Amino acid sequence: MESCILEAEEMIPELNPIELERCRRQMMLPDFTLEHQKRLKASTALIAGIGGLGGTAAVYLAVAGIGKMIFAHYGNLTISNMNRQILMKHDWIGKSRVAQGKKTIEEINPDVEVEIYDERIAEVNIDKLLNDAQIALSARPNFQERRILNNACIRLGIPMTEAAMNGMEGYLFNIIPGITPCLNCIYPEDNPEWEERAFPVLGAVSGMLGCLMAIEAIKILTGYREPMLNRLLYFDTGRMEFKEFKTYKRDDCIICKRLPFSKHQTQILSGLYDYSC
Repeated sequence: MESCILEAEEMIPELNPIELERCRRQMMLPDFTLEHQKRLKASTALIAGIGGLGGTAAVYLAVAGIGKMIFAHYGNLTISNMNRQILMKHDWIGKSRVAQGKKTIEEINPDVEVEIYDERIAEVNIDKLLNDAQIALSARPNFQERRILNNACIRLGIPMTEAAMNGMEGYLFNIIPGITPCLNCIYPEDNPEWEERAFPVLGAVSGMLGCLMAIEAIKILTGYREPMLNRLLYFDTGRMEFKEFKTYKRDDCIICKRLPFSKHQTQILSGLYDYSC
């Protein structure tokens, strides 16, 4: 494992002076080193959905210094999107959301590369979308696209941060192939209350959840601190209650029970973090 890490870190790019100054304050975190920052710059994340959750996560990944993001989100901006989608601008209504998302990120941090796809997550494009990614952020507002993403991440050995919200509630958990339960283990059936465009949204709730997604993604990509493993975080901001639940792999899961990757292979694929902790 150590030799694999050394080989990987030899390929990590250097930071330019502006990047070093931009991330100076986060490198004041205890034990957050220049190597952690370089790993983040060398990383690519697929943001599956750049709405209230994914768009917020994208902003904070960008300002943290991630190297590249891939945006996948179908459709044009509407007025009803504006209560939560912070990548968007009012004068962009009627135009492609991913195009505006790319423009906003480049204005925030021009050192971040953004690749865009005005497409839904589908079986025919998922391998293309995940081709360069070291992590996927699942933020689509329907189970169909989430399941396609989950299944592909399990098959390819790519970690995924899964989050969803409904009104004042939300949940968050990480999927590490071979280590944690997958989406199908925890939600073997779709929740009919969480159908696309059928649930209420308070923008601040989705924004808070997007921030948590970014934090978990940064931990997984850099190896800084321990990400949330085999646990699900649930919250109800109406009552300001936060609960944590232990999660378990299902022996009969049709998605991850046939996982071909060993723990050692998954550690390498997942970005240098020792998941055996």
